[in-house]
Amino acid sequence: MEIRVATERDWPAIFPFWSAIVEAGETYAYPLGLGSDDARALWMESPPGRTVVAVDGGEVLGSAKMGPNRPGRGAHIATGSFMVDPAGQGRGVGRALGRYVIEWARAEGYRGIQFNAVVETNRGAVHLWRALGFEIMTTIPEAFDSVAHGLVGLHVMYKKLG
Repeated sequence: MEIRVATERDWPAIFPFWSAIVEAGETYAYPLGLGSDDARALWMESPPGRTVVAVDGGEVLGSAKMGPNRPGRGAHIATGSFMVDPAGQGRGVGRALGRYVIEWARAEGYRGIQFNAVVETNRGAVHLWRALGFEIMTTIPEAFDSVAHGLVGLHVMYKKLG
């Protein structure tokens, strides 16, 4: 599997799984029913951020976006978001993307990485981020309206980079 910077030509491969994941209503608070152009504006980062794709045999299996968590005086802490095509799950795509973002943030001089909204019922993501060294700093109760579970908490997770 190769992880490389995403280009506009990758968007047609990203959008179908991006849309399916958002529409499922379990992991992202993006608005429902977004068209391709609006979704692209939310996902495809401009510098100093970056969007990447995980590719195997020419097939886009997942994508991640990363950059500063906040502008200005908070720009020394990175953030990231991740989506894996459901057809590619179980192949280590999320872990590879997570490791990529950690190494990218470290190389770019960020002091840490903060995830602002990890849905507590997204057990796979919570397990992965903990395995990669992230801690749950707090949980905002009932901050996410899950289709399957109703109102559930959102974890704020953090990893200090040394």
